[in-house]
This record gives sequence, structure tokens and C-alpha cells, in this order.
Amino acid sequence: MSSLSGRQGPRYRHLAGEGEPYETIGVEKLTPIIGAEISGVDIGAMVSDDIRSNRQIDEIHRALAENLVIFFRDQHITPQQHLAFGRKFGELHIHPAAPHEGDDPALMKIYADKDSPRANGEGWHSDVSCDPEPPMGSILHIRQCPPRGGDTLFANMYAAYDALSDRMKTYLGGLTALHDGEPIYRGLYANYGVADRPSYPSAEHPVIRTHPATGRKALYVNRGFTRHIVGIPRDESDAMLAYLYQHAENPLFQCRFRWTENAVAFWDNRCAQHRAMWDYWPHTRAGTRVTIKGERPV
Repeated sequence: MSSLSGRQGPRYRHLAGEGEPYETIGVEKLTPIIGAEISGVDIGAMVSDDIRSNRQIDEIHRALAENLVIFFRDQHITPQQHLAFGRKFGELHIHPAAPHEGDDPALMKIYADKDSPRANGEGWHSDVSCDPEPPMGSILHIRQCPPRGGDTLFANMYAAYDALSDRMKTYLGGLTALHDGEPIYRGLYANYGVADRPSYPSAEHPVIRTHPATGRKALYVNRGFTRHIVGIPRDESDAMLAYLYQHAENPLFQCRFRWTENAVAFWDNRCAQHRAMWDYWPHTRAGTRVTIKGERPV
């Protein structure tokens, strides 16, 4: 029997409470735990009208805080509008390895087709968690979808932390882990003609981080970038990380988004992980991603 079976009692009851109604946007939850579709928003019009958009931006901030990842359908935006939307939420982050589209290095290229050796984001991860100041959030605009497949899964790391036993929370509190981009990024984008850089970022981050806006604690290790827990024997670290990865990937903490052309996803990397499914070969999936700078985890 799986270690996750038979534990859907009080430890797994993390249903979000209902807050005040929204005035300028519609919010429809995908699950009680994570994810919501947003209606009543035209991103292209929003970024060209600062005065009228301010209230909507505030409510989008709130919807992101409450749901961790939010989705917008039918957004026919230009690359410049995509970048401008990201800048509504902060300074933009430049990816340390990935190719960009056009002249602005903040517009990351997302592309996979029948000739690709891999697709972006195939394993569970938090974007660029190897940076000393990892991204706050990511905004992905998919322009071309496969006829089926290509969904993205998202998992709530508040819920993952809350569901740990009190003894496990005590053990993990104060521990840090090394996140390293070197083994991931070196050679990763060779098929795009991207030359490797001399080095890639690495950093130590708390295993449990406190979200700077909500004050809530979240599990902050992921299969993509975390290498080991600092200050404990390597075999103990390997065993503990294996447990935490399995725990974090519990379907009870997840939502699954089925993409349509010109949909946009906006997720908070500080409290959510995600995984893109590459189950659509030989079809093409293409778009761009804008990433917003974050702060050093504490």
C-alpha cells in the first residue's frame, strides 16, 4: 500500500475559505486546494490603460495569493503586451540558460515539436529555484496547442507543509538545502543552438520557507533543482528528500490545467510546484514565458 493511502483525514483538510466577493474579475476555483480560472480580464487592454486596470491588478494579486495559480483563457496578446503584463507585478527575471524570443531576453521561448529531444518543465519543480533570489512568479502564454495532451499539473506547497506531522516540521525547521542549476542547464538547450555559459547559479535555501506576502509556511524542495540537505549525512538527506518529493507530489495537493490556444497561466513559485506533461509527440506546443523577480527565501 502506498504511504499516501489511508491518510485523508484531518492532516489533509486544507480547503480554502471563501473571502470577500471580487468586484472586477470572476474567479472560479479548479479545486478547493489550488487553481482558479479568471474571467472578465482582457490582458491586452489592461496593459494599455493604467488607470482602469489598477483595481483589476489588485484583485489578480489577491486571486493569485488565494489560489497559487490562476488561468486566463482567450488572451490574444502580443509579446510586448505579455512583457508589460509581467511588469505590472514587478521587475522581470532573466533565465540563466534558456533561449528567448525576439530582442527582449525576458521573453523566454517555450517550444517542443516532433524533432525536440525534450520539452520544457517535464519534471516537478519550482522555476529557477537555484537562483540566490528565485523568481516570484511565472506567466506562461501558450499560442499553439497539441490536439490532445500537454496539460500542466500544479501542486500546493502550503498544503504539503501543513500535512507534515509536527515532529517532521520540527526536524525540518531551520534546515537548508542546496539548489543547483549546473546539472540541469548544462547542454540543455543545445538543440536551440544555445551555447553553455561558464557556470550556472546555485544557492542554499530553507527547506521550509515563509511566504513574504501571506506569512504562510511552504515546503521548498523540488526534484528539479534540490541536490541535498545541508549539514546531515548524504544517505539521510537522500532518504529525506525522496520522502518529501513523494509527499509533495500527492494528487490531493494538485490541480491539472488543460490548455487551449491563447490561454495564460500565472503561478507563484514561492508556494507552488508544477510539471508539464510531454504526452503529445509528434505534435507541437509553443508559446512564451515571462518571469517576475523574487527575493531570497527565508
